[in-house]
Amino acid sequence: MPNKKYLFLQEVTEQIKSKEAKKYVADELGYHLQEAKKLWLEKGLPEAEAEEKAIEQMGSPIKLGKQMNRLHKPKVDWFMMILLVTTLGLGFLPIISLGYIDDRYFSVSKTIMVVLGGAAAIGLMLIDYRKWKTRGWLFYLLGILLLVLIRTFSNTTINGVPRLRIPGIITIESSMALPFFFLAWASFLNNEKLKVWNFSILFMIPILLFLIVPSIPIIFMYTVTVFVMLWWSKFSRKMILSITGVTIGLFITIGFTSWQFLQTYQKVRLLAFFNPEKYSNGAGYLALRLKGLMSKAGWFGHPGQKEFIPEAHTDFVFVSLSYIYGWLFAIALVIILSLIIVRFIVISNRIHDPFAKLLLIGAVVLYGVQLASHLGMALGVFPLTSISLPFISYGLMPVLLNSFLIGIVLSVYRRKDLLSYR
Repeated sequence: MPNKKYLFLQEVTEQIKSKEAKKYVADELGYHLQEAKKLWLEKGLPEAEAEEKAIEQMGSPIKLGKQMNRLHKPKVDWFMMILLVTTLGLGFLPIISLGYIDDRYFSVSKTIMVVLGGAAAIGLMLIDYRKWKTRGWLFYLLGILLLVLIRTFSNTTINGVPRLRIPGIITIESSMALPFFFLAWASFLNNEKLKVWNFSILFMIPILLFLIVPSIPIIFMYTVTVFVMLWWSKFSRKMILSITGVTIGLFITIGFTSWQFLQTYQKVRLLAFFNPEKYSNGAGYLALRLKGLMSKAGWFGHPGQKEFIPEAHTDFVFVSLSYIYGWLFAIALVIILSLIIVRFIVISNRIHDPFAKLLLIGAVVLYGVQLASHLGMALGVFPLTSISLPFISYGLMPVLLNSFLIGIVLSVYRRKDLLSYR
């Protein structure tokens, strides 16, 4: 026959609609009932009477259940949702401004990308992020497998980077491994048993695979994300400094030997960044041209003029939009995209779960690196690479990767009141 404690908890949880909240409330109330029962036992009451007294202290189970239902109702960050819808909508601007909207291929493809991005964000929001805490190895191996498949079975190349194209479905690129490694490292860095040598090996294996693909911009994004998450983890400063020192040493060693893996155009691009005038008839021409277009944009742009801008809807979309719509629009666009970072940080400051904190810090960095790098390219303070402008650059990954990050943040926010402080 069910005991009184079980019946009490059952009556309380019957008033709660959320399944996740039911379990949380039952665990928490069960713990407090047990503690209250211990106090009554210490006062000399029999076990049955002590349990009854503890239950009486809780009050009406129906009233308590209704209070818990209101308190632990799943939250939706509507401000973040508005930002998501806004940025997904702004993603149509490049194909509209360049006249691609009338092209059925571009318009349909972009619509599918936006729908997939929105679905990914909402789908991840509904998943309990705490289930990922112990699945770091699964995510890590999936990321490794994806890179191996791209390298082994690639059947198309864009700018010297191999990709696996599945006709009529999707083109798989190396950046698709980033979400898996991101989740994996959040799990690894939440485990205090991680050793320096463990970190170095786990960190360098993806680096080597990214070099073989090759994909230098993705290496940059991956490296910055992992190390910032490391410095925000709960490891001691001595441990962090040891890991950083060892890994930097490995990085320098591999860096000297990996120059041969770079494509010729990649080497020239890097050299042209430092002295574009010297390469004005080659790799430096593009940097100088982009600089000229940005300077001629003016406050209100040139919406009626047709100026050729290379990769205007992808790699250099910020330059094309700035030139067409002007600096005022460019500033407004940067503010809107930056609000996502601000919101990530605000939510992070409200979270006390270490694993959730790592996820949020990683999301800030992974998103922020893309935004800062793309803007840096447009302004001439960062080498010309293929790092996209989040949500705005045409393509699946600029939408899907960043929708994935927002979905994770929404998942954390939705469960921020379901974290035990015991």
